[in-house]
Amino acid sequence: MKGDKETAGALYPPIEPFRQGWMPVSGGHRLYWEESGNPAGQPVIFLHGGPGAGCAPLHRRFFDPAHYRIILFDQRGAGRSVPAALVSDNTTPLLIADIESLRRFLGIERWLVFGGSWGSTLALAYGEAHPERCLGFVLRGIFLFRPQEVDWFMHQMGRFFPEAGRAFLQPLTPVERADPLRAYYRRLTDGDPAIHMPAAQVWCSYEESCSRLINEPGDTRSSPSALAMARIEAHYMINDGFMEPDQLLRNIAKLHGRPATIVQGRYDMVCPIASADDLARAWPGTAFQIIPDAGHSAMEPGIRAALVTATDRYRALP
Repeated sequence: MKGDKETAGALYPPIEPFRQGWMPVSGGHRLYWEESGNPAGQPVIFLHGGPGAGCAPLHRRFFDPAHYRIILFDQRGAGRSVPAALVSDNTTPLLIADIESLRRFLGIERWLVFGGSWGSTLALAYGEAHPERCLGFVLRGIFLFRPQEVDWFMHQMGRFFPEAGRAFLQPLTPVERADPLRAYYRRLTDGDPAIHMPAAQVWCSYEESCSRLINEPGDTRSSPSALAMARIEAHYMINDGFMEPDQLLRNIAKLHGRPATIVQGRYDMVCPIASADDLARAWPGTAFQIIPDAGHSAMEPGIRAALVTATDRYRALP
């Protein structure tokens, strides 16, 4: 029996976890995790964006709860994981190790991997490290963590949203505006809340203002989550994603033959479509779906519908 939806492509109804907890990992981090849906169903892991954004109850609703065993977890420093906004011992290889630790803890052999934005980056990095553990992939808003993608976010995105770009640079000195990433990183990692909190709010407002084809004014993150998102994003950007140059595309052959769907907004200004196109051309057999009237947000109607349709289709995976 399949879960009920009002229309094809709509999100599934809200559900609550049947099990949840915190898993200790290295560096003093404790990761929040939860399971919902069918305890005996096909496992799927949801990898949230940011890095640092954390999961939300809405994310359970991309999956048919009658079919899927839905696993969400908050990455190091994000969401309900503790300590909040901690960037020490917070790297891509450690996050990959955390995913494997969670898989073993939950007794899962293989799972479908679902991720958007930074979640797509982490999904690819995890899959290339552990391809034998992946049934397939549903990816949205591709970010490959190449220098040109970070440069786009810091310097070019504001050309399409000039008012947001001006607001992003306004707190910086004229000298700092030549290298806003380092300037914001200094502020975001400062121990004084009077310094790091305003910087976090401006950073997140900039990103949120550029995330939708049709912007929704006032939809910015609350203070606690803003700090985690901004600080951890800057931490990963200033460290090149803790990956080797072009690592994800160079190693994509490890995932050849794995079923994958890429959902990409045509007018995604946070993660421009060129990266999704590069990935699709390097990954034969991938279903590449371009949503013509969407930007970056997973909640834009066309993207949301395509993601749910993809997870419905992957109910047939063995």
